[in-house]
Amino acid sequence: MNHETRPLTVLDLIAMKTAGRRIVMLTCYDAAFARLLEQADVDVLLVGDSLNQVLAGRETTLSATLDQMIYHAASVRRGARRSLVFVDLPFLTYQISVPEAIRNAGRVLQESGAQGVKLEGGRPMAETVRALVDRGIPVIGHLGLTPQSVHALGGYRVQGRDDGSAARLIADAKALEEAGACAIVLELLPAPLAKAISEAIAIPTIGIGAGVGCDGQVLVLHDMLGLNEGFNPKFLKRYAELGEAVRHAVRGYASEVRAGKYPGPEHSFE
Repeated sequence: MNHETRPLTVLDLIAMKTAGRRIVMLTCYDAAFARLLEQADVDVLLVGDSLNQVLAGRETTLSATLDQMIYHAASVRRGARRSLVFVDLPFLTYQISVPEAIRNAGRVLQESGAQGVKLEGGRPMAETVRALVDRGIPVIGHLGLTPQSVHALGGYRVQGRDDGSAARLIADAKALEEAGACAIVLELLPAPLAKAISEAIAIPTIGIGAGVGCDGQVLVLHDMLGLNEGFNPKFLKRYAELGEAVRHAVRGYASEVRAGKYPGPEHSFE
């Protein structure tokens, strides 16, 4: 367990890869969970646009808004003081133009207190990544299955299965590194390809459905805690079954309320 109290920085991510220490990342959307995850020594809290699905019940991430992301990022930041906080830039907040990407990413850091942003795409986004980094905004890239392009990709499918697409993904990773990205999320890639990408670049890779060869791993918090019970992809390991724990607790509460057992004398004021 890491007992350091010094806040982590983006330079620590590079140092962790150099030292062979795996990076632990989880999604987080509120202050209460942020406190718990930081106490459990999670290195990076990702305020993912997955909140559009997990919290808002939408089918995709596409309708997440910048204001929505900033609100949740500010909540997470208030709960975490040591862990790094990165925020997904939502769909169409960075793809239209570089000036708009700078403006929107700047708002995220200014209004939430987060340390950086994450955006999807390879070589076509390299200019944007460079512009953000040159203005002091740390960027994590995202390659492979990019959820904001789910319709173009034909659904949530493993990417990079053929030699041509694998070569393009390696080139994309190198382009993001050259543009100044501090890390890259690799989602739904064959494990050997993700390992090859990780070995080809000096910045850390963080995998989700990309095998153990990455420099770190990320999962959606509600998935790994068993709160999103209908979601069962091959790469997901549940470390708790909190869905059933919540139902059990609420049934106990409801039973005692209906039976007049709660509140008891010990919960009442004279």
